[in-house]
Amino acid sequence: MRFVHCSDVHITADYFAQPFFRLGWRRWLAFAELTVGGRARAYRRAPETLATIAREAREKNADHFILSGDLTAYALDSEFEGARAALGELVEDRSRCTVIPGNHDVYTPGSHRSRRFERYFGHLLESDLPEHCREDAFPVVRLVGKEAAVVGLKSARVPPVPGIAQGFIGPAQLEGLAAIVKDPRVAGRAVLAVVHHAPLTHHGKADGWFHGLKDAEALCRLLPGPRHAVLHGHIHHRYHHVATDARPHIFGAGSSTQEGREGYWVIEASEGRITGGEMHVPHLSG
Repeated sequence: MRFVHCSDVHITADYFAQPFFRLGWRRWLAFAELTVGGRARAYRRAPETLATIAREAREKNADHFILSGDLTAYALDSEFEGARAALGELVEDRSRCTVIPGNHDVYTPGSHRSRRFERYFGHLLESDLPEHCREDAFPVVRLVGKEAAVVGLKSARVPPVPGIAQGFIGPAQLEGLAAIVKDPRVAGRAVLAVVHHAPLTHHGKADGWFHGLKDAEALCRLLPGPRHAVLHGHIHHRYHHVATDARPHIFGAGSSTQEGREGYWVIEASEGRITGGEMHVPHLSG
């Protein structure tokens, strides 16, 4: 079975065209990142790049497409609209697509309260095993064919202030994941757990306190060995840590639409285990 995994696509609105007073102070602080930091320039072609990745997933006959969060720059409606439009028909069928929110998708309390992510992608959150949901729709399970299960987890939380981007899954979702792994309908399947925050950095170490996944060790303990994989984003580096007896494969998708660093994973599973992954660069016009 074949899975395409991308992340951190950061569809970015024209913030200079927005009513400034309606953006809120959190987005006001983000102007430095957009301008001096170069974020707006780095993601100017993000919609085109995401559309290309979605098209190539179809051309490669991927069994399932996975996007592990940060669809937007700062959680504006127009950014969510742009992400959904770029994914096209792929995002209309939940049997073919799993999308979870990242910290940029809950960037403000208002975006979280209004359930802005769910407004555009909530149709993908109907689980095949709803009895294991513990926090809203999560964990959301997609049984893919007869050999794999994709499990979406929510680690993205509204930051108290910009710059603090840590995440946690929480004991309720972890308990749900433990029940999923033991469920006879999942027995013998490869389990691909999708979370936004990274269990390990590209250096193979825990991420920093203000940026990392607080319950990374608990997550990895539930998914030991080559049968399992954790797919994540958040860290803008693309890498693969091979599974050990104590933890699963870990695939970091990087930032799939960042100009000059575009890319995504094609992950293979066979006979109930992860058999490999290959990095791909989208074929962009121009």
